[in-house]
Amino acid sequence: MNSGLPDNVILFGRVLRPHGLEGLLRISAFSHSVASLLNAETVFLKLENGENHHTKVISARPHKNIFLVKLAGLTDVGQAEALKGADIYISKNILDREEGEYFWFELLGLKVFLDDGDFLGVVSQIIPAGSNEIYVVKNGEREIFLPAAHEVVNHIDLKNGRMIVSPVEGLLDLNEV
Repeated sequence: MNSGLPDNVILFGRVLRPHGLEGLLRISAFSHSVASLLNAETVFLKLENGENHHTKVISARPHKNIFLVKLAGLTDVGQAEALKGADIYISKNILDREEGEYFWFELLGLKVFLDDGDFLGVVSQIIPAGSNEIYVVKNGEREIFLPAAHEVVNHIDLKNGRMIVSPVEGLLDLNEV
């Protein structure tokens, strides 16, 4: 699945670049919760050249819209620079989430219905777009782009594989491809 990575891991984020001179990393994360990273006994790194490594998280803290992370064995900016662009994976078993937070792997494949019961399609892709992601809902050749906003998404039912959305005036007509 992840070419050399354990089967039970999920992509948590990506190393952007070093921060400072002592091996600290700037991480762009797909979760707003630093707890999952701190709870991970081991993180798995997939480098841009395809190599895989695993190591322990020493510390992690939010900083603006990223995380600053210290990994075991990184002591200088040169070592940290070698990890630039690496994907960071963590075990699914230790995922920690905030209220109302869902992981992409949970949302992909959900059946999407309007609040009146009309079937729109299936979440086929998620596009990161700043403060709200965009859900690409596909039904045959038809694609609808829905913002992942509380005004649009009413309810997510992972147990039954459903997402209920409200039609925002003009949204379903304007963004069909």
